[in-house]
Amino acid sequence: MKLLSMTSLAAALSLTACGGGGGTAPATVSGMGSARISITDAPACGYEQVNVTVEKVRVHQSDTAADTDGGWSELALSPPRRIDLLALQNGVLAELGTLPLPTGTYTQVRLVLAANSGAPLANSALLTGGGEVELKTPSAQQSGSKIKANFTVGTTQVADLVLDFDACKSIVKAGNSGQYLLKPVIAAIPVFAAAGNAIQGFVDPALLVGGVTVSAQSAGFAVKSTAPDASGKFVLSPVAVGSYDVVLTAPGRASAVITAVPVIDTARTTLASTATPLALVASSTRVASGAATTSGSTVIPEATLRVIHKLGGGPNVEIASLQVDPSNGNYSFTLPTGAPGKAAYAASATSYTFTPDAPAAAKYTLEAVVPGKPTQPADIDLTSADAVKNFSFAI
Repeated sequence: MKLLSMTSLAAALSLTACGGGGGTAPATVSGMGSARISITDAPACGYEQVNVTVEKVRVHQSDTAADTDGGWSELALSPPRRIDLLALQNGVLAELGTLPLPTGTYTQVRLVLAANSGAPLANSALLTGGGEVELKTPSAQQSGSKIKANFTVGTTQVADLVLDFDACKSIVKAGNSGQYLLKPVIAAIPVFAAAGNAIQGFVDPALLVGGVTVSAQSAGFAVKSTAPDASGKFVLSPVAVGSYDVVLTAPGRASAVITAVPVIDTARTTLASTATPLALVASSTRVASGAATTSGSTVIPEATLRVIHKLGGGPNVEIASLQVDPSNGNYSFTLPTGAPGKAAYAASATSYTFTPDAPAAAKYTLEAVVPGKPTQPADIDLTSADAVKNFSFAI
């Protein structure tokens, strides 16, 4: 992955807002507020650009509302705007616009992308060391990608909302067909205080060559992740007030975690500096692979595979995740066999030394996740050989 410098903010995208479904009115009307919507990106793997073209954003107070139901309000972009998601990392946001909304709590957001027609492609990826490929997005072009949300609009108040688009998890290569599908993985995150709600620091520049990911995790799930810029600096933002495990992963390196990192709203939490950057130990790797299929059917499930490291005394952290190949259900991870490192956060620390967790070396838990089905876990050991694990879901 090409690492991009984030020393300047992406230009704000101007657009017009219009009513749809439930209708909208000027924010000065009694009982009205508004939502200011931005978009950002988590790190992408194997791409120099990931372009999407946003046509509209729709919001609703019911998380079960269908796209044809009443009560929708929408922000329409005229003309639709093409955005390189990889220019939106390390806390960089591209503002999409402000949408007047009736007061209340909103629990569903739909992101509608434009269809690919003509040049330039509306939705595409520029492969590292290769050419540009079309990203097929059938669901996002029609009713829009459904995003769970929970934000409240008060009278005359502006609710800031960030659509965090994880390009790495969203792009799926379909077998050997040469086709790339865009199955958007997006989180709706409120924007918090400008002074805080962020974790920042530096990684060793030696890690930038292969690509490194830094994530803030809670209960084994990444709530925010990014790739450091060309100087090694990373910014995880926005992040809600609370305690997080900060996880570092890189190809050919043992993973590491700093536990119980606090986030406050009055100042950013700093983990490292240019003088004492965070470093990872080199490690050999092995492959965990297999398939997630459906018993008694040729249909491939909408499965996501997660790789979990269970550290002695905790925590459990996510090392990687991906969507299975939609043509055959296959998945593959290249994982370090070296012992993961762990360090406890200290407010006065100027550097961190990670203690190897030797019993956890090369041992992982795979989790196969299919919407509406119980999660299927499986433990694997890569100490002496690659591992193959298949999952089957009855549908």
